[in-house]
Order: sequence, then structure tokens, then C-alpha cells
Amino acid sequence: MIPHHSALRLAFAGTPPFAVPALDALCAAGYQVTAAYTQADRPAGRGRSLHQSAVKQRALELGIPVQQPESFKSAQAQESLRALKPDVFVVAAYGLLLPPDALAIPRLGCLNIHASLLPRWRGAAPIQRAILAGDSLTGITIMRMEAGLDTGPMLLARAIEIEARDTSKSLQDRLARLGAVLICEALEGLQHGHLHEQVQPAAGVCYAPKIGKSEALIDWREDAEAIARKVRAFDPWPVAETRFEGEQLRIWEAEAVPTSQAAGADRAETPVGSVLGASKLGIDVACGRGVLRATRLQLPGRKPVSAQQFANAQPLAGARFTSP
Repeated sequence: MIPHHSALRLAFAGTPPFAVPALDALCAAGYQVTAAYTQADRPAGRGRSLHQSAVKQRALELGIPVQQPESFKSAQAQESLRALKPDVFVVAAYGLLLPPDALAIPRLGCLNIHASLLPRWRGAAPIQRAILAGDSLTGITIMRMEAGLDTGPMLLARAIEIEARDTSKSLQDRLARLGAVLICEALEGLQHGHLHEQVQPAAGVCYAPKIGKSEALIDWREDAEAIARKVRAFDPWPVAETRFEGEQLRIWEAEAVPTSQAAGADRAETPVGSVLGASKLGIDVACGRGVLRATRLQLPGRKPVSAQQFANAQPLAGARFTSP
């Protein structure tokens, strides 16, 4: 007999802001969240002081005990989970692998809130990879966890459109809200036997490896559309960047525009990275194909500014952005 949700005991694991709406929703729905597992505090900021994860901060506000094992491979971490006697372990962007021994502890298993439509974009960075690839759809999949990387059977999935101006931040926020709704639906269905597990299809499998800082370096030989996707995918981290007058220049917002609409549209023999012109609409830069219009930029040690503010402060006639 599966207990009513008010008596269902959950353990929760998550680290970044993406996981917080799910934790809030589970508490609001009356589930007993016995502990919140999250990654260890990390040095952050210029002072390199220890920074608590978003999940730790929220769990402490909610009065939920916090556990921060370095790994779930240790007998101690597994014993702490076992002592909670969880019915279900809910995982959302935790960042640590759960070995089979840990996955076997919860009575009704471990459920993962994954930010893609599996089997597409298994792995660490599904939101960024979907934007980089130019996908028009993504979504949330609630899956039962097993030893493989995001390979378990699917319990629920729901799609949303990736909008033309979505950044990783804006898309993450929408997916986080959707994940919070779906995990509650999944737990309700699990209790009442309404869920039907579906094995992931073999076709369409692809992986979303962790984002590296080097990926944010703009290569102006690329297509303007691809560079614009990079700008959106790497907001808020690591932020697309180029070089201007020997300094790092971060580009926070940009869009690809047809060459015919760009400043200095007659760009025969213009080297890639050349600033074609600047206006209140943005700073137009020559790409391998097409033109990128940068609309929000940031020099080191300064705040991001509009393209017009940047152009007012910097001489751009004959300027060229270069690859780091």
C-alpha cells in the first residue's frame, strides 16, 4: 500500500537555481522532504569566499536538513540516505553520480527531473546544447534513474518551444517551473499506479557534455546565426567573448541580421570580425556568413552597456573584433 502524499517521505538532491522550484513545489504539495542533498560549498567571487548552492540556501530557509557528501560512493553517504528511509529520492541537476547501491535505497526508486526531451541531450548541459544546436523544441523528462547516464525509463515528458530570444537563463527558468509541475504529477501518478514507464528509444540519442570556458570564444569565421546562438547559450555563463584593442570583450546580447540590413552592407573583401558600423540598433560585425549585430557588451572591470553606450565611448571606425 503506497501512502498518501502527505505521508510520503522524500529525499531531494539538487544544486543550482534550476532545482529550487521543484523543492518548493514538493514542500507546498505536502510531501515530507526529510533532507536536501547538494554539492559542497565552493569558493566564488573575487574574495573566493565559500558560496552555498541555491538549493542549500532554500533548504535552510525551509528548515530542511542539508547533507553535502563529497560522493555517494562512500558507505557513510549511503548510510545517511538509508537512515532517512525515503520512499522516493527526487534528483534535479545535482551534479554528482549516484552509484547502483545508492539508487537501490529508496523504496520506490529515484526520479530525475531532466531538462530535455530524452533521449536527446543526455548529460550535464542539455539547455545550452539545445540552444547551440538551434533546436526549436525542448522540455522536461521525468525519468527513473539507473546506472547509465540519463538512460533510465521515462515516466512523463512535456515539450516547450525554444523562443527566438531565449537565453540559457530564460529557458532554464521556464524549464525549472515546468519540472516543478511535472515532478508533482509524477509522484501522484506513482502513488496511484497511473504512470506507465517507457523505455527510451535507441534512435535520437545524443549527449550534452559540460560547457567549457573555451567554447565561449567567438570565431568570427562562423555563421552569424551560429554565433548568435552561442551568445544566447552562454548567458549567464561563461558569456561569449571576443577581443577588442587587445582586451577581453564580452557580448551579452546579439542577433544575426541579413547582410542587406547591416551597416556597411557592401562588405566585399572585408575581414571577418570587422566592425561594419554602429547605430542605436547595435554594432554590426562581419562574420564568415552574414552579420552579427551586438546590442549589449562588457569590457573588463565594467558593467555591461548598450551598444550605443559602448560606441559613444569607444572609437569603432576601422575597428576589428578578433578571436582570442
